[in-house]
Amino acid sequence: MADRVTVIGWDGSPLTAAARGALGAATLVAGAAHHLALPEVPPAAERIRLGSLPLAARRIAAHRGTAVVLADGDPGFFGVVRTLRAPEYGLEVEVVPAVSSVATAFARAGMPWDDAQVVVAHPRTLRRAVNVCRAHPKVAVLTAPGAGPAELGLLLEGVHRTFVICEELGTEREQVSVVTSDKAADHTWRDPNVVIVIGGPAGAGEGGGWIAGRDPGTGPRGWVQPDASYAVGTAHGPGGGAAGMLGEGEREVLRAAQLARLGPRTGDLVWDIGCGAGAFAAEAARAGAAVIAVDHDPAACTRTEGAARRFGVQLQVVYGSAPHVLENLPEPDVVRVGGGGPAVVSAVADRRPRRIVTHAATRDAAERVGRDLTEHGYQVQCALIQSVELDTRAWTETERNVAFLLSGVLPDRAP
Repeated sequence: MADRVTVIGWDGSPLTAAARGALGAATLVAGAAHHLALPEVPPAAERIRLGSLPLAARRIAAHRGTAVVLADGDPGFFGVVRTLRAPEYGLEVEVVPAVSSVATAFARAGMPWDDAQVVVAHPRTLRRAVNVCRAHPKVAVLTAPGAGPAELGLLLEGVHRTFVICEELGTEREQVSVVTSDKAADHTWRDPNVVIVIGGPAGAGEGGGWIAGRDPGTGPRGWVQPDASYAVGTAHGPGGGAAGMLGEGEREVLRAAQLARLGPRTGDLVWDIGCGAGAFAAEAARAGAAVIAVDHDPAACTRTEGAARRFGVQLQVVYGSAPHVLENLPEPDVVRVGGGGPAVVSAVADRRPRRIVTHAATRDAAERVGRDLTEHGYQVQCALIQSVELDTRAWTETERNVAFLLSGVLPDRAP
């Protein structure tokens, strides 16, 4: 019974002496078709075409002899090493690495990639990969059949991105193409391929950093920002401050509670319906989520775009009236309803997001929304939230806000 397997990374370069030695002694070799065609593969060795990794791992574990697995790029980076190291196979794994396909793709593009997000897209995770591409300015996508450049482009409808598509890296058929995301579906792309997805504000991600991928510490501290950060204009609220530009559902304390109930995160798509000044939308985007902000007021759309620019985040702003404008939007994971009332909440619940949060000014309105969410199968929570602003020089009240916070969680789709 095999208790040891050597995994050799292949990037198109000549094999190292260690790789050639391991391969020359192999009695079983597993890999893709182009790996098994390498001249270094012993003619007498049993050959396994890699398809199902767990099935291949069981065959390797049962093999009496010396096993080698060939894999593209660095097999420890989203590769076969994780599967082979699973305890149930009882294998000791030795790795001979190569340059990862992601590193090679960025090298072909002449770009740094320490500031890039790296995601794997296959039919089960394609939507989440697309959401990362919506939310971040530089993403490398390791694709799979049925979840390639064409599918990425189709699901990014309405969001402009540039694709650098690297096909069959390391082979004689290697090709690098640059297309806009809306044109990707017009071509047939060869597998395997890596897609570098670029978009967002000029200069985003430049200047170096201290952590790979997205730096979660950029921007001002705090999960939510003071109301004044979003109050651009001359309007004044009851307390005489610029915070009057914010709607009642956007104020700092209620906004913090909304974010806590929804918990937006990387890979999610958030709808913010009735985005107002863009406070909630910008902060959900700061959490790493993809955001679509909707409002029927052109001025609100403009303010939301301005908030995104100020905080250096990416989001899509859609002008239109809910619920009708929601019909053509991609499926959300979590939704904040900041305007539109019970009719919009009901329309959102019909789309079955995991979580919904909204607010109501009166108990009657809160009860109506709560009943509707319950009828849609959501577990409902409601809290009366009151915030009082104080002038600490005289400890006098300057402003008071009261609202009912309602949230619904769909049990069969939680978390």
